[in-house]
Amino acid sequence: MAVQSTLRHSDDPIIILYNHYVGLLRSRLKRTSRTTRLLATFSLLVTIIAGGYGATQWWKTRKEEKERGKKLLRRNSGLRGKDGSRTVYVPYRTTTSKVTIHPTKPTTFDAHRRLFLNPPRAAGLSDGQMTPQVPPPQTKPGLNLAFLHQFLSLLSIMIPRWNSKETGLLISHGVFLMLRTYLSLVVARLDGEIVRDLVAGNGRAFSWGILKWCGIGSFASYTNAMIKFLQSKVSIAFRTRLTRYIHDLYLNDNFNYYKLSNLDGGVGQGADQFITQDLTLFCASAASLYSSLGKPFVDLCVFNYQLFRSLGPLALTGLLSNYFLTATILRRLSPPFGKLKAVEGRREGDFRGLHSRLIANAEEVAFYGGASMEKVFLEKGFRELKGWMEGIYSLKIRYNMLEDFVLKYSWSAYGYLLTSLPVFLPAWGGLGGVLELADSAEKSGRERGRMKEFITNKRLMLSLADAGGRMMYSIKDLSELAGYTSRVYTLISTLHRVHADAYFPPRGTHPELFSASDVQGTIHKGFDGVRLENVPVVAPSVYPRGGDELVDSLSVIVHSGEHLLISGPNGVGKSAVSRMVAGLWPVYRGLVSRPRSIGTDGIMFLPQRPYLSVGTLRDQVIYPHSEMDMRDSGRRDHELSKVLEEVRLGYLPDREGGWDCRKEWKDVLSGGEKQRMGMARLMYHEPRYAFIDEGTSAVSSDVEGLLYDKAKEKGISKPQLMALFMLGSRSLQYLALITISTRASLKKYHTFNLTLGLGEDGAEWEFERIGTEKEKMNVERELQELRERLAQVEEWKRRRDEIEQELGKVWVEGGHELDPPDYADVMDLATDEPSPSIKSNENFKNVGSTDEESDRLESRPGFERMWSID
Repeated sequence: MAVQSTLRHSDDPIIILYNHYVGLLRSRLKRTSRTTRLLATFSLLVTIIAGGYGATQWWKTRKEEKERGKKLLRRNSGLRGKDGSRTVYVPYRTTTSKVTIHPTKPTTFDAHRRLFLNPPRAAGLSDGQMTPQVPPPQTKPGLNLAFLHQFLSLLSIMIPRWNSKETGLLISHGVFLMLRTYLSLVVARLDGEIVRDLVAGNGRAFSWGILKWCGIGSFASYTNAMIKFLQSKVSIAFRTRLTRYIHDLYLNDNFNYYKLSNLDGGVGQGADQFITQDLTLFCASAASLYSSLGKPFVDLCVFNYQLFRSLGPLALTGLLSNYFLTATILRRLSPPFGKLKAVEGRREGDFRGLHSRLIANAEEVAFYGGASMEKVFLEKGFRELKGWMEGIYSLKIRYNMLEDFVLKYSWSAYGYLLTSLPVFLPAWGGLGGVLELADSAEKSGRERGRMKEFITNKRLMLSLADAGGRMMYSIKDLSELAGYTSRVYTLISTLHRVHADAYFPPRGTHPELFSASDVQGTIHKGFDGVRLENVPVVAPSVYPRGGDELVDSLSVIVHSGEHLLISGPNGVGKSAVSRMVAGLWPVYRGLVSRPRSIGTDGIMFLPQRPYLSVGTLRDQVIYPHSEMDMRDSGRRDHELSKVLEEVRLGYLPDREGGWDCRKEWKDVLSGGEKQRMGMARLMYHEPRYAFIDEGTSAVSSDVEGLLYDKAKEKGISKPQLMALFMLGSRSLQYLALITISTRASLKKYHTFNLTLGLGEDGAEWEFERIGTEKEKMNVERELQELRERLAQVEEWKRRRDEIEQELGKVWVEGGHELDPPDYADVMDLATDEPSPSIKSNENFKNVGSTDEESDRLESRPGFERMWSID
């Protein structure tokens, strides 16, 4: 009985700690005076009153905020803060929820740049160059120092501060993980007690144990659900931080989204694959790492301590040796899952890019009938992806067989050996061995104690095996996480390189001509006009290769009110001029000056391919402004209607269903309507200077002239007009148009003409004013050439007839000419027209000399139509 009563004693540290502090609190309350109790009661009342007042004020503020949110939600608008933050209201159940988006500060990018562009040499992410490719090609994804540096660098973005929301989520997650560990201990003890009471036949204690089991099970179910929920919240929080950070670095005034794939090439053409799929997998894997490593580690420590007390030091030594041996075996025999996952992600991106390319060019492919060729490309990409994934699965089969045998069956057998130590080796069995060596009055009591200890230790061993198994399984998860980490780190490193223009030649070498590391030109923003001084027009290549020079040295200046037409054959650099002025392409030499702002009172660019954004019809006109920007500037829908009327699109709101209708506009509008929508944006924003790159090529000539007249009449924005009138100025600065086109009919709308592609090598250019004597002489020279060519038309026709007659003769053996058949004088078989000899007969009225011949000719295929020549 002594043994049984000892086993029933509870030594739960949580209960002991609770009883200690409850007793301490009661003893202190008994020793306090009456005055202290009155002061405490008064303080409690003041706290309740102040809390109620604060809650009332908070409720009023919250109510006003909800009302404001409903108004802004109906207007599809929001609020902008002084620090650049944006507050939007989104629908949430029956009300609205406020979401404040804070942009990433430039100082944050500067602080992080050293982590992504200048990693420590010990991390293995530097190839010894001044600005290395990060990570360098020789660094393979895996469990190494490079992975540690990459993960910690990304962690500084995901958890920016100790008091951030992510920290709170991780702490809450950790609390529930610790709680589940404690519940595992309670369940292990309760399992042993239930089995002991069942063997002893104690029905009351057995029933009470079942009730406690159900209660603990309910609480454990809630704990498990919260662990999964918080893990998902952590994953979403990590992804939100990284996505906003990447978007702020990807979409900014430096045009990193364009340069990333067109100039840098560090991530190829699949940046969307990095931002969407790879980032999602990385965040999910990183969030699960916290529970798959942190929780098993705590379980190992707690369960090892409990088993040390129950089974003794020999069992603990055996457990630690088992962990070390298992980890060594699995680490040496584990395939390189990190590298495999990285390559799989790249091939997934390539296959996805093929589909995106087909969707974007579906109409062109359909016109060419290229479905079979595109199918070949898609099937080839899928075959490569499929072969790689099958290779990964075949490696996983062998590894999973080894992993399951070692972690499940070998560990289970080893656990039975350890739990038998108190029975067979009581001197080395810890507390269980002590109980075995103790004198027992009853044999049944010792057997029940054995049963309880065995069930408890077995439950602890199972939990320990589960924790150890998850630790060993996490080796594979860590390898896959290393692959995802390498992909995301490569994306952010490349974005930092593009953002900082951190291109330098390798140490001890000179930069390649016209490469990204050979940019020596200057872009001056703030000039009232467009100026290029000694600027070579170069088509850049992907880093680190050099570009192709199109024009040696270009010098042009356009002031406000002047209009420039850039013309020339294809491929001579006409569009390159607009790309350099816009800042898309680097200025390798010379100086480019332009206005500071883009849009109103600045400069605007209309590209060759009209772009229609996602959104309403209103968004298409005011792009790149949002409705919030339009409202803030005081513009209204009726002004947009006038703009559409000016470009002959006034019927669109009625035809499409109003300003708030949402459609796939690139499929709804025709080619001409798309280009006129671009001109509508020009009318709306009212810039001082506008580049129009083949912006009216799909518009008829009459409408094109109307659009150019309207654009030139637009002249000056309303704020400028009011300011000039207030200052007494009579000179109005009109809109300056810079058009890139091959249409000679547009010359009459421009002041100057820049012709590119002259000379033998096409590298020369000419800048002249339209309407000068030189240009008139050139026009007269062209007209004279046309007149001379027209005078030769009759001679060319006569010669053509002679050639046709010579070709129509048939020679037979002996050098004799074969007489033509009867119908040869009636109709030319090649053209289905009367022969020249018949056409020259003015008296020809009918085909054939007799009715029989006419009927015979009419009955022949292809001769059912009769000719009658007056």
